[in-house]
Amino acid sequence: MLAIDKPEGWTSHDIVAVVRGVLGTKRVGHGGTLDPQASGLLPVLVGPATKFADRIHEAAKVYDALVRFGAETATDDREGVVTREATVPMLAAETIGPALAALRGVISQVPPQYAALKVSGRPAYARARDGETVALAARTVQVFRLDVIEISPPDVRLLVVCSSGTYVRAIARDVGRALRSAAHLAALRRLAVGALDVRDAVTPDHLRARGRDAKALIRPANDDLLTLDPRFFERSAGTIVGAGESV
Repeated sequence: MLAIDKPEGWTSHDIVAVVRGVLGTKRVGHGGTLDPQASGLLPVLVGPATKFADRIHEAAKVYDALVRFGAETATDDREGVVTREATVPMLAAETIGPALAALRGVISQVPPQYAALKVSGRPAYARARDGETVALAARTVQVFRLDVIEISPPDVRLLVVCSSGTYVRAIARDVGRALRSAAHLAALRRLAVGALDVRDAVTPDHLRARGRDAKALIRPANDDLLTLDPRFFERSAGTIVGAGESV
């Protein structure tokens, strides 16, 4: 398995294509899609490790998320058209805290309309693009940690530690609604998937520069990769992302 730091604007399949070219092997897959507008850690599985995809998908994930208040969008992120606007609420630790508390733990989450989940055989996003209003069923997910990194109105930056299947876009949407406002996900960076950490990841350019020597970066795919570093639970949110102490 390779830990790749996906740049913003790249698709997960773009990364897979680069790895195939650099390593000269066709048997390459990824362990959890990152939307093109997101950046950060993308686990890439090489050779026999592609069989490990289902296991790494189950690993907990860590995100640095920027939530922007004032507007809700069709996609729940900055790419979608604005569907609802609202006044930016008072953004302070004491007002945001209760809204975040309600979204921690085992929760029932309604996925975004533009999700890859299939509805009667077709992805929800495909139906939404065709103008259909899709009623997606709520799913049970777990948010282990949801803390403020910093507040800079109209934005709130959050540290999110969550289970597989959690939509950070939906968290942004639901925080906005909880504060009787509207919000969407303005930026997202994935910091970790299980034991894989973006601090140890390489960029596509670095991978290309290594050439076939990049094989030395491959790690064995086993259950040791499924456990998050304890620092994501123990340290302050601000310290984890290098922003100082959290609010």
